[in-house]
Amino acid sequence: MDILIQQVVSGLATGGIYASLALALVMIYQATDVVNFAQGELAMFATYICWSLINAGLPYWVAFLSTLAIAFVGGVVIERVVIRPVENAPILSIVMVTLGLLVICNSVAGWIWTYLQKPFPSPFSANPIKVGNVVFGAHDLGEIEVTMLVLLCIYLFFRFTPLGLAMRAAAHNPVSSRLVGIRVGWMLALGWGLAAVFGAVAGMMVAPVLTLEPNLMGGVQIYAFAAATLGGFTSPGGAVLGGFIVGVVENLVGTYVSFIGTELKFTVALAMIIVVLLVRPTGLFGTTVVKRV
Repeated sequence: MDILIQQVVSGLATGGIYASLALALVMIYQATDVVNFAQGELAMFATYICWSLINAGLPYWVAFLSTLAIAFVGGVVIERVVIRPVENAPILSIVMVTLGLLVICNSVAGWIWTYLQKPFPSPFSANPIKVGNVVFGAHDLGEIEVTMLVLLCIYLFFRFTPLGLAMRAAAHNPVSSRLVGIRVGWMLALGWGLAAVFGAVAGMMVAPVLTLEPNLMGGVQIYAFAAATLGGFTSPGGAVLGGFIVGVVENLVGTYVSFIGTELKFTVALAMIIVVLLVRPTGLFGTTVVKRV
């Protein structure tokens, strides 16, 4: 029982990372109907920026918040400069642009910071937290707290602020939003900025566990895809819940299914994507969108 509790808590911690990146994927998908394949690489690049700021002497949380600000501006600039010129192009063209961003970010990060693995500091205590016979990692619990805080902030932003409501309206019905004076183009740019922030949080939380290198987010992005597919690309809340489910299932299967173990845990995410697409393509909480031609 103690092992089960530990694995569930650890799964919730990694699931929170998947949830942050899945939420970023869903935000961009809702606004553009395109999956941003470069989301993980943008998160990795932001994590390197945080690492550089920490090495320059900034305290961790100052570097953390500065990185979020830089990531937001970077996301807005990418949308304005790279995505906006092709926003009316065929979907395949936009997908190719995001794949190009993926390769560029990975290559530039390797060129600037090299491909050597670098230790990334954790802001949480190195001492484990013991509750009865169960031992929790302080970083695992901290990941959950940071993720829940970010999700609470984004919920309050979209639910109670005029800008958040305008962004929701622009994503759901851009034509009507333009008629009431909402600048849909800038709402889309802000969406890319917020997506970059969510990705940066995911990168900075997972880097102390995996160590920092240009391919840091490759596997994490697959799990985030699984989370978004499971919850539904049309449901931000579903994507978040999907992230936690994927994290817990991954840990439990790796622990209790002997022929999978830690070596084949990655295949669990791929299997979940395939099963969901076969059984319920819209995900658990997604909705089917019908468009008249």
